[in-house]
Amino acid sequence: MSSMVQDFNEYRTRMNEVILSKDNLVMKRLWNLDTNTYAAGALDVKTKEMLGLVASMVLRCDDCIKYHLGKCHELGLSTEEVYEIFAVANIVGGTIVIPHTRRGAEYWEELVISR
Repeated sequence: MSSMVQDFNEYRTRMNEVILSKDNLVMKRLWNLDTNTYAAGALDVKTKEMLGLVASMVLRCDDCIKYHLGKCHELGLSTEEVYEIFAVANIVGGTIVIPHTRRGAEYWEELVISR
């Protein structure tokens, strides 16, 4: 696994543990709601992760983009599928999303290399 991917995953895991260890009920419920939202339902998990990636790009959250790209990679999305998601995000979000697309493309390349 590339250091970029490993560093992100380790940091995310470590800080989630810190946050959840504070035993704040609202934060725990929020984490639970997030987990349940991305579970299979009327929409499958792959579709939900693709939606999450578009939303994260439009909202310009680089950590969220990395997270959803990681999930998309785990689910076996192809590079072609990811770039169509990038295209949708750029159409919806406008040119301000381009820098996040660059960083997303860099992270996707690292995920693909680590496969």
